[in-house]
Amino acid sequence: MAGLRIRMKRLGNDAALLVVSGYLDAHTFEEMEKVMERLFDANIYKIIVDLSQLSYISSAGAGVFISKVGQANENGGNIVFLRPSEPVMEVFDLLGLTQIFPIVYSEQEALAQFGLTP
Repeated sequence: MAGLRIRMKRLGNDAALLVVSGYLDAHTFEEMEKVMERLFDANIYKIIVDLSQLSYISSAGAGVFISKVGQANENGGNIVFLRPSEPVMEVFDLLGLTQIFPIVYSEQEALAQFGLTP
């Protein structure tokens, strides 16, 4: 079974970039939840999630983001998806997530969602 890998890069005081690879599913979603909670505990609510290397996401994996976006919004942030892979984009379309989350294809576009510059 493939695992999940998450690399985090701080972007200033209140933003972060997460580069996610592998599989985000019922077996790995708790790992993503913990990373999100750590960010929120550090008052980081502007989160860019690079999904270009994510091979697969299940509804359980997507549920992590669905459950966290409200808290991010309430604190002046959001969750922005950067370059989702084709299989991930298919799941997002099926679940209607393209209507909830900004989806961008460059880091500049992602930063602009938060009024940040590269």
